[in-house]
Amino acid sequence: MKIRDLFEKWQLTGLRVKTPVLDMDWKPGDPDKDAAWDLYVELLTRITTQPLPNEDGVEQTALDSVYTLFTLTRQTIKTHGRACIGFTRIAVIILNQMVRPFTAKWHRRSQHGAFASAEQCAQFRRELHDLQAQLRNYTRLLADLADVEDLTELEADNA
Repeated sequence: MKIRDLFEKWQLTGLRVKTPVLDMDWKPGDPDKDAAWDLYVELLTRITTQPLPNEDGVEQTALDSVYTLFTLTRQTIKTHGRACIGFTRIAVIILNQMVRPFTAKWHRRSQHGAFASAEQCAQFRRELHDLQAQLRNYTRLLADLADVEDLTELEADNA
């Protein structure tokens, strides 16, 4: 399987990735699988993939949780070392192209009082909802890479 196929399988298309990387064979080793498992658990249990009802939660806390993905991913890569380079290629692309634009935008806005505005809070939640959909696809990809049952849709939707 090529990395391109992996991204397409989990609807992670539209990312800007150099063709040589997309055309690389995906042959995850145990360090890749272990790293995928570690990050899968983190994503699955955070607001990054879980609903945030309008009447619950705090926008700043949700933003902080999303931002924590950078620290968690870096630590995962360091823990599993250079042998998890396949996982690292995917994780870096997701962080830099999917998560970073969201956190950069909302960090700046939050520092200028955006979360004091009901309109800005509503916009944040809409954009978080869109990011969550993408990150659920990433979570499914991680489950696949870790060779574990995907529990992303384990709970019933209350919406």
